[in-house]
Parts: sequence; C-alpha cells; structure tokens
Amino acid sequence: MDAFAPASVTAVFAPDDVADGARGASVALEAGVTVAVEAATESAVTVDGEPTSFEPVEGLLDRLGVAALVDVQPEVPIGAGFGASGAATLATALAANERFDLGHAREELLEHSHAAEVDAGTGLGDVYVQEAGGLVYNVGSGRQRVETDAPVEFASYGGLPTADALADEALMAAVREEGGAVLDSLPEPPTVRDVVGESWPFAEALGLPTDRVAADVVRVEDAGGVATMAMLGETVLAVGAEDVLPNRTRVSTAGARLL
Repeated sequence: MDAFAPASVTAVFAPDDVADGARGASVALEAGVTVAVEAATESAVTVDGEPTSFEPVEGLLDRLGVAALVDVQPEVPIGAGFGASGAATLATALAANERFDLGHAREELLEHSHAAEVDAGTGLGDVYVQEAGGLVYNVGSGRQRVETDAPVEFASYGGLPTADALADEALMAAVREEGGAVLDSLPEPPTVRDVVGESWPFAEALGLPTDRVAADVVRVEDAGGVATMAMLGETVLAVGAEDVLPNRTRVSTAGARLL
C-alpha cells in the first residue's frame, strides 16, 4: 500500500505549546515523500531500498500496533528542513491504516504521527501542514490555512541536527522571542511572500544562516524576490524570483493521501 505526503518548509516558529504543535508559519510543497508499506514479521524501514534507522516511522508503527516493512521514497533531502521525517511518518500512518484495515479516523492518524515526531525529536508540527496542504500558520489563535499554489524555488546544502536544536534551551528561548515577534507582526491572513520575507530577519537573529545561505538570499533579493532559511536545515526557500535557485516547485494545495 502506497501513500504520499507533501514536504513542508517552516519559515518561522515559536514552540510555545509542543503538545499541540508550535506557533509558526509553514508551506507544504508539491515535492514530497512517498512510502510503500507491506506486512512483515518485524518492522523495518528502508530509504530507496537501503536499510536505515527512522525513529518516527518506527515509533508510529509501534503506536499503531503493527509490524511492517516501510520503504521511504523522498523527492526532497532528508534532514534538511523539508519536514521529510514528518511526511514519511504521516504517509506511513495513512498507508498502514489502509493496509492493515485498522479503521482509525484521519484525525487519529494525524495525532499518532505528531506524537511519534515529538517523541523522536524530529518535528513540532510538520504533519499538520502536510495533512492540510497550502500555507498553514498559527499566530496564537489556532491553525489557519491559506489556499495557494504559489511557485517557490529552493536550494539545499544539507541538514542541521533538529533534535539537538530543539534540546538547546538557549536557542529555543531565542526562537520563542524572535519567532513570536515575527508571528505577531504578520498580516491576517498572510501571503507566502509575507511569511518568507518577514522570516529572514528571524533566521539572522538566531545566527543560523551559513555564508552560502546568506549569499543565496542576497541573490534572490537582487532579483526582486524574498528568501529565508528553512527551520531547520541549510536550505533556502524563495518566492518572487525565477531561475535564481536550482530547484523549482509550487505550494501544494493538497495534503497527504493514499496513492
């Protein structure tokens, strides 16, 4: 049984309430992650056929009480700020529910996926964006969704250790302060350009952008667009400029689904 979930890029967040997902603003992308789920005597995960440890997917299977072989087929880099672990986990939940006839409601599968991500330290709410599609934001009054298929470009140079960052109390204190200020300043409702443009000073204030991320942002701005760094990864997301960054996709209007 196969399922797909869109990747998601978080531009800004403020982890005020981990249990319900952080405040923040993110976009789902048409590029994403497909999983193939088959029954097995013991659970195992592969990425493009290669065995690997994939804690949130393994934790999700434990939560559902099933043993399965899950092959993860990503269209975006894993561990680089695209929410690939959340997409794989959510897609696995949908596929396993169907394959094993578990009868869980979609909301239950979403909550199991979120809990598996939080337990693994790999995300604070990516699955909510990937379930809905579009631009999803929460400035403190609950998650809201903006329907959009805006074109975006991205460049990715590798990952940052999400679990380590989320466990860094000093960094998270700065994220709450700086991210909260950005979220409080967003118009209602925001556009993708609003979110991306307002988020770059947030990334700079945290001291996270590398030299090549900063150089890409300048090139995008020189071309009339806006860009920011994905949270968390050495990845640049841009809107409003064309053929500046090497990869082009769109904001996905659809969320996770069976194939």
